[in-house]
Amino acid sequence: MQFQHIDNQQNGEFFLNNEQGKRIAEISYVWSDAHKIIANHTWVDDSLRGQGMARQLLDTLVEFAREKKLKIVPTCSYVEVMFRREKSFADVVA
Repeated sequence: MQFQHIDNQQNGEFFLNNEQGKRIAEISYVWSDAHKIIANHTWVDDSLRGQGMARQLLDTLVEFAREKKLKIVPTCSYVEVMFRREKSFADVVA
């Protein structure tokens, strides 16, 4: 699955739209500084719940952070829980 990405150097998001162009999943972040982003929101439409979509979004955000050598501050409750639970994310946690 290929997520779209928007980033204006102040904030950004990875998201998925359906065929009609309606947003059905997203994870957003705010730039804290040149080396740190704040993961502040994750949302998945009810039609996709229970299919691992939120985890796919988080994996995409983590991959982005690794490529850009960024740290992530988790303020979104989902990201916070996953960072505590999943040790493979330790390298990107701020």
